[in-house]
Amino acid sequence: MTAQIIDGKAAAGRIRQQVSEQVGQLLASGKRRPGLAVVLVGFDPASEIYVRNKRKACDQVGFDSRAIDLPEETSEAELLGLIQELNDDPDVDGILVQLPLPLHIDSSKVINAIDPVKDVDGFHPHNIGLLAQRLPGLRPCT
Repeated sequence: MTAQIIDGKAAAGRIRQQVSEQVGQLLASGKRRPGLAVVLVGFDPASEIYVRNKRKACDQVGFDSRAIDLPEETSEAELLGLIQELNDDPDVDGILVQLPLPLHIDSSKVINAIDPVKDVDGFHPHNIGLLAQRLPGLRPCT
């Protein structure tokens, strides 16, 4: 069997085009744009690049992207409160909290606080359980 080279950029472009068309159909039927909240705590150059690329991808397909950049000294309680607000916000369909978080914030508490339905990374224990059982649910991109 010979290896088949896959053009990842071309595949990603096709997927983005399909998603963009689906967003157009939503809007044409009178529904709102899907919304993604991206939370970045502190300053990490690699995380900033990753988050910037997520925001750019949202723009390309027609999603609303809510950028929430918090200072390094944000407390765990403040971050958990923000996540609860995003969980309760009907205009937010997905939440992405960029990891790693500053050392004074417990990443597990933050991941567990995200509504599993809005957990776009698929890190919530509920979503990991679905994945482990090969049941339908959110799939992480990696």
